[in-house]
Amino acid sequence: MLGRRPVLALLALPGIAHQHAHAQAPHRGMTIALPRDFGAHPEQRIEWWYITGRLVAASDEQDASAEYGFQLTFFRSRGPAAPDHPSRFAARQLIVGHLAISEVRAQRLRHAERVAREGFGIASAALADTDVKLHDWSLLREPTPAGHRYLARLASAQIGLELQLASTQPVLLQGENGWSRKGPREQDASGYLSEPQLETRGHLVLDGKRLAVHGRAWLDHEWSDALLPADAVGWDWCGINLDDGGAFTAFRLRRADGSALWAGGSHRPAKGATRVFAPGELRFTPLAFWTSAATGGRYPVAWRIESPLGTHELHARFGAQELDARRSSGAVYWEGLSSLRRADDGATLGHGYLEMTGYAGPLSI
Repeated sequence: MLGRRPVLALLALPGIAHQHAHAQAPHRGMTIALPRDFGAHPEQRIEWWYITGRLVAASDEQDASAEYGFQLTFFRSRGPAAPDHPSRFAARQLIVGHLAISEVRAQRLRHAERVAREGFGIASAALADTDVKLHDWSLLREPTPAGHRYLARLASAQIGLELQLASTQPVLLQGENGWSRKGPREQDASGYLSEPQLETRGHLVLDGKRLAVHGRAWLDHEWSDALLPADAVGWDWCGINLDDGGAFTAFRLRRADGSALWAGGSHRPAKGATRVFAPGELRFTPLAFWTSAATGGRYPVAWRIESPLGTHELHARFGAQELDARRSSGAVYWEGLSSLRRADDGATLGHGYLEMTGYAGPLSI
């Protein structure tokens, strides 16, 4: 959960300042500075660069089942050591990486994870722009004549990705110009940038087989000083690339009894102004569940979502998309390829990802 123009155009967008502006903690009235805020915010406790998307194998264009979902995330977390600790080995910052592939035909999710303390050329997150490294995994942003693109390279023994993800739309500043409220108190907030409709091409590797793929992806970059408000145990979130070129975001933070502590999101049409949703304008109703045999987590894998955009249903492509990352980040969460449909006739409006946390125990990282 928490589009592109050339850099000069980005600097002219409301709420975006010159690239030399200083990084700051998320607060109402904050100003996003690009490309600086594409980079790391080490003064904040937690941060992530999170990309999800839907891919189709180029050789199987006519086979509707030959599709894959992918998630790659780099987390940066403030470590236990003080920033001025004199030892080069002190854990001032930790970098965690997650890679997951959803195989729709096989209804199987496979994932890999890594973690390392920052330093020694092993792990790093640059300040000036997106440039994250974790061993041989990397995510790099670079300008292009039409805007910019991300280069992602992640590989493990069984799965891997090599992708170019090109901007097609401006950066989407979530909330109030990038200040995204997450609870009743103003300090329960994050800095939050999204990049919907990333045109994606490259290769997917499964068990040594290299597949040419293409599709659309969604990037979230978020940073904050608290993972959750004190009264929340987890969240439900979706980011959907609409087939008409628009972008739909909806999320809620849940109390232990399942009720909504806070909700938010936005709709940006392909052409036109972004509509930011107020907490009272969203309602999530579960329609179907999947239970994990590994963790006991019971996840709603189909939802009715009521928002100012209308009433829709969000359906996971399959249930078994839980990611157990207790060996790296300490979290267990459900992260899966899903489709957004009209509630009245079931017509598919777009594809994206549903993320749910706190169903296999309170979320912690």
